[in-house]
Amino acid sequence: MLNYIWAAMIFIGVLYGVFTGNMKEITQAALGSAGEAVSLCISMAGVMAFWVGLMEIAENSGLIQKLTGFLSPFITLMFPKIPKGHKARDYISTNIIANILGLGWACTPAGLMAMEELAKLEEERGNFSGRVASDEMCTFLILNISSLQLIPVNMIAYRQQYGSVNPSVIIAPAILATLFSTLVAVIYCKWKSYCRLK
Repeated sequence: MLNYIWAAMIFIGVLYGVFTGNMKEITQAALGSAGEAVSLCISMAGVMAFWVGLMEIAENSGLIQKLTGFLSPFITLMFPKIPKGHKARDYISTNIIANILGLGWACTPAGLMAMEELAKLEEERGNFSGRVASDEMCTFLILNISSLQLIPVNMIAYRQQYGSVNPSVIIAPAILATLFSTLVAVIYCKWKSYCRLK
């Protein structure tokens, strides 16, 4: 659906440019934006390679495992129905850690694996029909979207790419905003669980 919306917006913009005699400006803007997009992709690829590499080092050194153990009480609070030692807990922890570090690219594979493991868990319980997400899936999705971030790597990289004088000034507001969104997500998930039990 989103593809159709974007296509319609581009088509309407081009038609407007034709009727108002601004095709030269549209062409210049399109070519300039294309060059800027390539430059941004190259810049972000370097940042991504650096942080994903750090995540790999952290995983191989056992740091991720230690942080997973540290997150265990929170995982138990948010996902009480997932048995201890289940793979889904490890993937959820890795996803949360990557999100906290602002590594959106690194958290996606762990998030997908967590969803697969949660789906398998529901199949084992005989509850998964393939059409309805489980409570654990919904809770994980909400936590993933709200995602507390201590280091908003993406935003810092974007600000640096576009010439910000102080790209890291975004850190404090980002921590406050994501802390609030995560707190709201936790309260909402626990409230919905409570409502289902009533």
